[in-house]
Amino acid sequence: MSSTNQADNSNDSLVIAGKHYQSRLLVGTGKYKDLSETKEATEASGAEIITVAIRRSNIGQNPDEPNLLDVIPLDKYTLLPNTAGCYTAKEAIRTCQLARELLNGHDLVKLEVLGDEKTLFPDIVQTMEACEVLVKDGFKIMVYTNDDPIIAKRFEDMGCVAVMPLAAPIGSGLGIRNPHNIVTIVENAKVPIIVDAGVGTASDAAIAMELGCDGVLMNTAIAGAKNPALMASAMKKSIEAGREAFLAGRIPMKRFASASSPIEGLFF
Repeated sequence: MSSTNQADNSNDSLVIAGKHYQSRLLVGTGKYKDLSETKEATEASGAEIITVAIRRSNIGQNPDEPNLLDVIPLDKYTLLPNTAGCYTAKEAIRTCQLARELLNGHDLVKLEVLGDEKTLFPDIVQTMEACEVLVKDGFKIMVYTNDDPIIAKRFEDMGCVAVMPLAAPIGSGLGIRNPHNIVTIVENAKVPIIVDAGVGTASDAAIAMELGCDGVLMNTAIAGAKNPALMASAMKKSIEAGREAFLAGRIPMKRFASASSPIEGLFF
């Protein structure tokens, strides 16, 4: 890579709600064995945006319990409170309001309203209902949704600052099941598209970035690995490699071979 290209790539930041981030990897804080492991893996990931399940994590509401903010300090990371575990718009709205109160007016949140406990697919109707209320209330919404391009565009039109289509069911590790839909979502979007849910290993993250996604959010793929910190490091590298491959522009796929050296003008 030339020095010019390196300089161009260094300025290739992720912009969400007007703020620039150098890392395109977003990580969660659940499923780790303790806060020490959470801290180690988060640091290894290089992530700057850290999502936290308000209904499942202590960020100060329980003063007698370990506080997540002791290892994820607000002066180092952008906290992304999420509504994981909510199954109705009412629950999600109340959870976002609680996060704003606990975090002194913090308004960037990840909205997810689930449809059932088995699939953990989003309930789009309830998500839209919550989104409409929260946007009017001044929240900056990053929304978890399915991989339907029409729905993704609808959320953008509603005022979401980022749209987060699933790659596969939450925690499944299946990777991107429908890359064609993801590409369509990316091509039609004017806000960042962050793949959320279903990533299992580094190659899955690289594929998401090669498709043109602006970032990837993951939790289980790192926290559930045998060595979470090492997997976090692998994910960091795969996100960077996938982004560079997308910017570089891959060669087109062909059915038949194509000589890497020209055959014209051979001496024999």
